[in-house]
Amino acid sequence: MNGFDLVARCLQAEGVTWMACFPANPLIEAAAKIGIRPIVFRQERGGINAIDGYSRQTSGKQIGVFASQSGPGVENSFGGIAQAWGDSVPILFLPGGSGTGSYDIAPNFSATRNYANITKLALSIDQVHRTTREMRRAFHTARQGRPGPVLVEMHGDVLRHDVARKYTPL
Repeated sequence: MNGFDLVARCLQAEGVTWMACFPANPLIEAAAKIGIRPIVFRQERGGINAIDGYSRQTSGKQIGVFASQSGPGVENSFGGIAQAWGDSVPILFLPGGSGTGSYDIAPNFSATRNYANITKLALSIDQVHRTTREMRRAFHTARQGRPGPVLVEMHGDVLRHDVARKYTPL
């Protein structure tokens, strides 16, 4: 199992049954393999609006999840995440990330740095063995206190490595 498979299993353990997505994120296939239904949107804002509405409709008991590609996909998601922040909606945003050797070098877009002021927590999985810890932390943060969006940036060069971990939701 690689890191993307583990992220998908973490989502499943937290009760996620579907996720909105925009193509070119390896998590989409990993989630579909284990029965999490991916719903592909033609534009990032539409996907974020869908998970925003889902989280609102369930009063935050279910966390809406959106996965997008790195670069432009992360940039185009900013408005929707800012709206969720302003309205205190608990959602989980899982963008792809640039390689860990270049994610802080221009012109690469650093999601964690740019989203820090409009999310409750913006973190990146930069070591595959930290995947379960960071996913648990993300769900805990989204649910506790004032609700709000959480971002977990997934670096492909990290999460393509094999890992043998289990996930236990809080």
